[in-house]
Amino acid sequence: MSVVSYQLEGDIGVIRLNNPPVNALSHALRSGIKEALAQAQDDASLALVLICEGRTFIAGADISEFGKPPMLPSLPELLNVVEAFTKPIIAAIHGTALGGGLETAMACHYRCALATANVGLPEVKLGLLPGAGGTQRAPRLVGVKAAMDLITTGVPISADKALSIGLIDKVVEGDLLTSAIKFAQEVIAQGDVIRRVRDIEVDKESALDDFFADCRAKLSQRYRLQEAPQRIVECIEASMNKSFEEGLKVERRLFIECMNSSQSAALRHMFFAERMSSKIKDLPKETQLKDIKRVGIIGGGTMGGGIAMNFVNAGIPVTLLEINDVALQRGKDIIAKNYAMTVKKGKLTNQLATQRQALITGTTDYNDLADMDLVIEAVFENLDIKKQVFAKLDNVCKPGAILASNTSYQDVNLIAESTSRPQDVIGLHFFSPANVMKLLEIVRGDKTSDQVLATSMAMAKTIKKVPALSRVCYGFIGNRMLRQYAREAQLCLLEGSTPQGIDTVMQNFGMAMGPLAVGDLAGIDIGYKAREGLTDEEKGDVRTYCIADALYDMGRLGQKTGAGYYQYDPDTRQRMADPVVLEVIEAQAKQRGVERKAIDDETILQRLTFALINEGFKILEEGIAQRPSDIDVVYVFGYGFPAYRGGPMFYAESIGLEKIYQTICEFGAIYGEEFWQPAALLKQLVEEGKTLTQWANSQ
Repeated sequence: MSVVSYQLEGDIGVIRLNNPPVNALSHALRSGIKEALAQAQDDASLALVLICEGRTFIAGADISEFGKPPMLPSLPELLNVVEAFTKPIIAAIHGTALGGGLETAMACHYRCALATANVGLPEVKLGLLPGAGGTQRAPRLVGVKAAMDLITTGVPISADKALSIGLIDKVVEGDLLTSAIKFAQEVIAQGDVIRRVRDIEVDKESALDDFFADCRAKLSQRYRLQEAPQRIVECIEASMNKSFEEGLKVERRLFIECMNSSQSAALRHMFFAERMSSKIKDLPKETQLKDIKRVGIIGGGTMGGGIAMNFVNAGIPVTLLEINDVALQRGKDIIAKNYAMTVKKGKLTNQLATQRQALITGTTDYNDLADMDLVIEAVFENLDIKKQVFAKLDNVCKPGAILASNTSYQDVNLIAESTSRPQDVIGLHFFSPANVMKLLEIVRGDKTSDQVLATSMAMAKTIKKVPALSRVCYGFIGNRMLRQYAREAQLCLLEGSTPQGIDTVMQNFGMAMGPLAVGDLAGIDIGYKAREGLTDEEKGDVRTYCIADALYDMGRLGQKTGAGYYQYDPDTRQRMADPVVLEVIEAQAKQRGVERKAIDDETILQRLTFALINEGFKILEEGIAQRPSDIDVVYVFGYGFPAYRGGPMFYAESIGLEKIYQTICEFGAIYGEEFWQPAALLKQLVEEGKTLTQWANSQ
């Protein structure tokens, strides 16, 4: 069946697009539209309606064509044909008109939409800008300010909002085709029917002299170190200061620069990685899901409360269990405070916040968890305590209930052994703050059933999390890699750097925060207490934690005590370098026989990022992660790794595996092979001349 069909309905020609699942603008679709226009040019039609079959209007470009030789007609060429057409064309929008889909609609002479439709230009999220006239037509339709907001946020808007700013001409009800044909007939009746957006004058009054400078400054903060947002400003500025044709040339030049950039390649990689991460390779497609209608959460602290919010936000009632009424009330107060902050920011109404909190029931009795479909344990990170909790759950929970641990490190298999139903036990590792962070690390025990696994993946989508699957090992994917990253931060401190020196390097690389600032935010006591449960062998070389332990012994626990690796202003929490910390570092270096000397920024960057990457290769060779892109998902969505670098494993490929391997070998000779031993998989791929992508595709 053709993806494009054309037929006359009275004196209105109807172009139907049908390219499931989202009517992406593939070469076949573009060619089909051009052919339909040629057919309509000489027939009896007085106007045309462009409409899509299925659940949505054109939802964007066909991303699978990116990076391949262009096939004509290109979208810009097609839209010039659409706009120049001598009969009025009405775009009839339902579902979503995104990216190239909205650009297509803007090239039409009129636009109508169902009230349920959404429209947007989300290209900035892929490190791109609208490249088929979007940056030139949008300002002509809605003004410079509204266009800037639409294109630089990438956030879709409702049909009603689109109507109010002039992006569409009419919101319709009932059958879309019937309404669109009626609208087309109204257009014909007007007489002067061809209204080309290119001919509209841009409202220059809407942008003050400093408007574009202000936009650049704000965008450099919102999209730190990203290139596409700044190029979007240049395009919109061109729409105001140049002719339409000249503006298109600016847009095309900057679009190609973005398309060929490493940032866009990385962001496109993350787009696919996020969608791939929920797919489990060996899981039968017909696996039945369990119903999750009631959830129990054990532990009402910051983490447990945040987890509870995820479920009630999705309309799923939660029973929150704490050790006593005082702890329970403290937990409810934390949740109330979180909701109050959301309301204050205008992201939620008071009424909705109250309704959601009403879905949370408190208890101190395990028997109240008897009817739960899913119970998540979020207690202290201690294996013995967790095993005791699961033994209790085994006694009270109904058969088939999913028993999940929010553990960050502990062995899910050992936790499962404390029950008579290890097939129902799984790790659900939320990230703090759990009501904000998008990542959910799903940890598959050796005996976890397919049904529990499939249900957990589906549940992640329900509560709007990005899931990534891990097998069992100490720290799973994220924290196991983080340990190596933190190791190098500590060693760089000991050997000659400073907290601000290391943090500045990593922030300039694009991390949301540097590793020492993160340590202060999380609390230096967290790492200390995690190490307490380890043997000396498991703790590793004392040089990798001696500075942290010394700060702990001084009561410097980070932001919570006003001092850690930095000193903090008690009112603003602004961090400042502290000479006391340098004294601690120098004393520890002297005690360990380490001669401190300056470490250049490039070496710091390589030591921290290559330590992550090398551990990532070990995780892949052991089968802990399913695929390299899952590791990237974990680090971008859970640890603040810059999405425009594509995650650690994509970043490794962009540098080149041979360079990473050689550098790790050099580091082994300089800093010690106990820290720097190339992963076997990395060595194998370099010797075979293969990329990580080639290896992943062969698995």
